[in-house]
Amino acid sequence: MNRTVAEHLVTTLREAGVRHIYGLVGDSLNPVVDAVRRTEGIEWVHVHNEEAAAFAAGAESQLTGRLAVCAASCGPGNTHLVQGLYDAHRNGAKVLAIASHIPSRQIGTGYFQETHPEQLFAECSHYCELANSPEHAGRLLHIAMQHAIGRSGVAVLILPGDIAGAAAAGPRSYGRPVYERAASVPPQAQLTALAEAVNQARTVTLFAGSGVRGAHDEVMRLAGQLQAPVGHALGGKEWIQYDNPYDVGMSGLLGYGACYEATHEADLLILLGTDFPYDDFLPGGKTAQVDHDPVKFGHRTPVDLAVHGDVRETIRALLPLLERRTDRRFLDRMLHRHTRALEHAVAAYTHDIERHTPVHPEYAAALLDELAADDAVFTVDTGMCNVWAARYLTPNGRRRVLGSWRHGTMANALPQAIGAARSQPGRQVVSMSGDGGLAMLMGELLTVRLHQLPVKIVLFNNASLGMVKLEMLVDGIPDFETDHLPVDFSAVAAALGIASVRVTDPAELRGALTRSLGAPGPALVEVVTDPNALSVPPKITAAQLKGFALATGKIALGGGVGRMLDLARSNLRNIPRP
Repeated sequence: MNRTVAEHLVTTLREAGVRHIYGLVGDSLNPVVDAVRRTEGIEWVHVHNEEAAAFAAGAESQLTGRLAVCAASCGPGNTHLVQGLYDAHRNGAKVLAIASHIPSRQIGTGYFQETHPEQLFAECSHYCELANSPEHAGRLLHIAMQHAIGRSGVAVLILPGDIAGAAAAGPRSYGRPVYERAASVPPQAQLTALAEAVNQARTVTLFAGSGVRGAHDEVMRLAGQLQAPVGHALGGKEWIQYDNPYDVGMSGLLGYGACYEATHEADLLILLGTDFPYDDFLPGGKTAQVDHDPVKFGHRTPVDLAVHGDVRETIRALLPLLERRTDRRFLDRMLHRHTRALEHAVAAYTHDIERHTPVHPEYAAALLDELAADDAVFTVDTGMCNVWAARYLTPNGRRRVLGSWRHGTMANALPQAIGAARSQPGRQVVSMSGDGGLAMLMGELLTVRLHQLPVKIVLFNNASLGMVKLEMLVDGIPDFETDHLPVDFSAVAAALGIASVRVTDPAELRGALTRSLGAPGPALVEVVTDPNALSVPPKITAAQLKGFALATGKIALGGGVGRMLDLARSNLRNIPRP
């Protein structure tokens, strides 16, 4: 008996190394779901909203570096999928979405639940095509997989239900997907030009993004040879901040320390593997950029010199061309400024913190950082949780921190934790959830309970949309409709069969976190936090500051920074003395 198109699809995915398909069953998707049921080695992971399926697949791919798959039924199933696919695509996750469709003969007739997926997904994918026959479906499957893998983003295969259930046709295989990529070394002329620019600059600052992954040692050697401060975007934090004697913090809306000053006061700023979106925080000139993707050149800020290559290979080829420097005055000045900035922030945020009620969210984040495993995976909700993660989670080269850094959607943390836990058995997974985000996709608590995923949900509950409130205050607008009635989420979790605890006394927080992190199975720790704990960037305009002052009479500028102060002080102690 011939295999169906759906059976061919599922078998091909399994042979390509896919072990999970995240989705919600539905009629047009039934042939695919049934094929999964009858195929060993691949699992259907039932979620409660297709949006969560896409988030989960995106998280799995970011952690494994391999293809991950989600699926949705026609019409509303596809439209639910969109939000998570936007996030996965912008995060560079290798995700294949199976978007099932209405019967092929009904397309274009206004049929029940009809949408146009090829239009719907066009902006959030590298590839989106409709299969019009069984033979066509098999070929498009391979092309879609290779697009997702080769271009590090989303590919969508639109599959009408009648074609999924039809007998497969065409070759049984078009070959296995290719994951390995050649290392990109810049052309010699670009290397020579960069070396000349660096050697002529009196002072240099390095600014790292997620493209420095795998190049930590090379960046440290470059910084040492140039006596250069090293700042980072949020995407580069987990790859560059640890074991970094040149660290001057982070720039951007969640930034801290002396990164802004270091990038602006240097004679030459070198952007390393970053698509940092906030051009207001960049100097707008005297800039070189190294990236493996030429599309990124000048994408955010004017660039005087563009160098096309992988960060690691570029630095390795560049180092022999550079003069070694001994003048540390610029570096040391930035290290001192960075430490002073962190000390000021810590002093403002840590006074009586262990006794303050409602609980300081900074205190909760600092304890979580201390107690979590050295190789934990953190997923972080958009909003104020981004601030606490950026300033308190300490990277070490083994921990991972996932969030909606580029799409900025709410409700990402819990479904990303589902994908992380499913794909990383035995590894501690912590969802740093905000009450607004958890409320938006609260049904995914049922997913955690259904699959008994050992996700630890640390809920920062301030009964407010804190980041939205901050945005209003900075614009001089009194906050409006940002607060809501308090909810006991721990009671909701307990009703679903998830071990939970609600913490209102900071003295009880350490014990609650310790017990929950160490217990088997899922757990929720709800921390009732101070809704007035807000944060602003390290550099804001006079107009923004005026607006903030008009809307509120008090604000602590800078935010907390956790154990990063220890690193900064250690770096100062290690400065060579004359």
